[in-house]
Amino acid sequence: QVQLVESGGGMVQAGGSLRLSCAFSGRTFSSIAMGWFRQAPGNGREFVAIITASGVTYYKDSVKGRFTISRDDAKITVYLQMNSLKPEDTTVYYCAASSYAPSPTQSRYYSYWGQGTQVTVSS
Repeated sequence: QVQLVESGGGMVQAGGSLRLSCAFSGRTFSSIAMGWFRQAPGNGREFVAIITASGVTYYKDSVKGRFTISRDDAKITVYLQMNSLKPEDTTVYYCAASSYAPSPTQSRYYSYWGQGTQVTVSS
């Protein structure tokens, strides 16, 4: 049984920081992309940050320069360091993993999802 367990969400004032963690377990893949999507205001989930098996990273334009994604391959864990948080970052963040994502920022390629963690940024 594949599991993605998220942690690190919470409440912070604007300008503050949080670090999200996501640990993958249950089976082995030869190649896997992992990262975060977040609940969009009106429609589904939007891409935030992804790191591929080869280490290539992708960021949503609005978080570039503020968020950093990294991974620990020994633990099969991915992290999202979120700095300079803004009220508009407030929503639920979901960790996701894919064994095949030719277009890594598209949610439809991800089969495995975490439970979601709430991030709230106050002004």
